[in-house]
Amino acid sequence: MKNFAITGVGGYIAPRHLKAIKETGNRLVAALDINDSVGVLDSYFPDAAFFTSAEKFEQYLQQLKISETPVDYLAVCSPNHVHEEHVLMGFRAGADVICEKPVVLTPGSLDRLSKAEKETGKKVSTIMQLRLHPAVKALKEQISQSYSVQRYAVEVKYITARGQWYHNSWKGDIAKSGGIATNIGIHLFDMLLWIFGTVKENKITLHTSERAAGHLVLEKADVSWELSIDKNDLPESVQLEQKRIFRSLQINGEEIDFSEGLMTLHTASYEAVLSGKGFCLETTGPSVQLVTDIRNTFIQ
Repeated sequence: MKNFAITGVGGYIAPRHLKAIKETGNRLVAALDINDSVGVLDSYFPDAAFFTSAEKFEQYLQQLKISETPVDYLAVCSPNHVHEEHVLMGFRAGADVICEKPVVLTPGSLDRLSKAEKETGKKVSTIMQLRLHPAVKALKEQISQSYSVQRYAVEVKYITARGQWYHNSWKGDIAKSGGIATNIGIHLFDMLLWIFGTVKENKITLHTSERAAGHLVLEKADVSWELSIDKNDLPESVQLEQKRIFRSLQINGEEIDFSEGLMTLHTASYEAVLSGKGFCLETTGPSVQLVTDIRNTFIQ
């Protein structure tokens, strides 16, 4: 049984990490969040120590480091702009780190974490759950084994409606979230690069606080992509069903369905990390570079 700590336990994604820690037979010993409304802990690890101060949280981790029960892993679920800081906190505590995507916002931060890994002997693994989705894995295998020299025509749309709160939170601040392409798009970009290869050309046609779109020329595909958090961009059929999320991935006009099974992929991600098969910094580099390039082309 491994000992875990977590930052950002009051956030949206944290319950998936708590569930994964529990389902992999491990335990949570400490949690951090600037907000104190974290009753979610009662459903998973009610005995975990809880802190609203990062300083006191790190002091506790340091105490555990010299005890008989040091922290083995720190799960980072905090806002994007503090990921680097919290990963380094985990390293200082003698722990490996499992970090939500994006692991960091810029290639420069990746370089600093890579240096810290070498200095501490610790590793950070990134959640890239779509790589573990059965439908996506099957698609990757199909493309990899194809002897055809044809280029694939790919269309990706991801519309996830957000309310007014979004713009007043850290997610609506491009300096903190990285903007829409980073905050909601990075897992899709990682999937595309993993399946179809490196970026040869990157053209941005739309980039505002609520929408982004563009065209990518990859090694094996020409990709048209669109992201939005505006409910008005949802297809009429989706709106009539009173749903707020629409995902579409078409390859040569054929729809690839990967909408089912998403809720179990964090546990699969943890299983991969614990077995030494997590996704390392080098793996996440291309998608971080791509969303950085998109962010730097901000069109009003």
